[in-house]
Amino acid sequence: MRSNSRDHSRSVMGEREAAGSESSGERESGEGSNRQLDVGAAQKRKISQTPPWKMQVSEKETLTPSPTSFLNDKTASIFVAGDRGLVGSAVVRKLRSLGFHNLLLRSHAELDLTRQSAVDDFFSRHRPLYVILAAAKVGGIHANNTYPAEFIAINLQIQTNVIDAAHRHGTRKLVFLGSSCIYPKFAPQPIPETALLTGPLEPTNEWYAIAKIAGIKMCQAYRLQYNWDAISLMPTNLYGPNDNFHPENSHVLPALMRRFHEAKVAGAKEVVVWGTGSPLREFLHVDDLADAVVFLMEEYSGLEHVNVGSGSEVSIKELAELVKEVVGFEGNLVWDTTKPDGTPRKLMDNSKLAGLGWVPKVPLREGLTDTYKWYVEYLKH
Repeated sequence: MRSNSRDHSRSVMGEREAAGSESSGERESGEGSNRQLDVGAAQKRKISQTPPWKMQVSEKETLTPSPTSFLNDKTASIFVAGDRGLVGSAVVRKLRSLGFHNLLLRSHAELDLTRQSAVDDFFSRHRPLYVILAAAKVGGIHANNTYPAEFIAINLQIQTNVIDAAHRHGTRKLVFLGSSCIYPKFAPQPIPETALLTGPLEPTNEWYAIAKIAGIKMCQAYRLQYNWDAISLMPTNLYGPNDNFHPENSHVLPALMRRFHEAKVAGAKEVVVWGTGSPLREFLHVDDLADAVVFLMEEYSGLEHVNVGSGSEVSIKELAELVKEVVGFEGNLVWDTTKPDGTPRKLMDNSKLAGLGWVPKVPLREGLTDTYKWYVEYLKH
């Protein structure tokens, strides 16, 4: 494994859940009304007149006052959108371990986040003080290519409904969780937050990425116009309990784990893996992401999104050997070099988060062992 000196997939967003509400409600018509809204709102909220793309980081950080301590508010109501998924379930585990007990959790059957009226009714009734938006429609390359309209429309609906309803119904702070796919296909490595919107996206997940970029911009817009505390986190490749192990659309780490497990059970003599194994990837245990969510809920209030990564990279070959060892598969690992390798390197620049004082805690081997134990138990049910 290689450590990145600058910093310290299946999409991670959990199962398809959406959140919603109506538009902002401060609509005024007529020239006089618009002038009054523009001037009055700017004075009342003390919004900087400097365009956000020209602001310095220090100026951006002053847009929101210091929030009430999240960690000292254990009785506060918290809505975790997408709590059945990889990320949402990890956040729930983390919050419960810290003593939070007023968690608002809803399955997709109980609350369809793509329905604006349903989301607005939920927020009107429960008025959560905090919202963690870990819900999204996710899928692999085939799904993204087959259903591009669904990927962009459903995710935009979820984000618009939840973010707007949270603001209008008095939520104190919202955390929006995105994905590293927001960055250009040929972004510099390690990828800094400033790489956003500097080049073309990877075509295979462009529609999902555009929706996530819109989520970031929506949080920024609500902060600028309403001085409302909404922050965005962009995690790297995630893994852990509740990951997707489906043979058709799982990502590389759970796919390797499933294939080695099946080969072990079947007594197979070899497992064939595509490519040379040379590409470098970064992986973060989902429990570390949940820890970062709580940390940033407490410590960060800024306009810019924040990368959340492990700060270390591993080759696909090293990863495969490690997964093989953790699973206990004793056969051979064969590389089919006639198949493509994919992007040579993808690593997030984690220096901003490290500078705030957060570092990951779960080593890769330990995280893989934990994930495999969960997977074996999952197969029993």
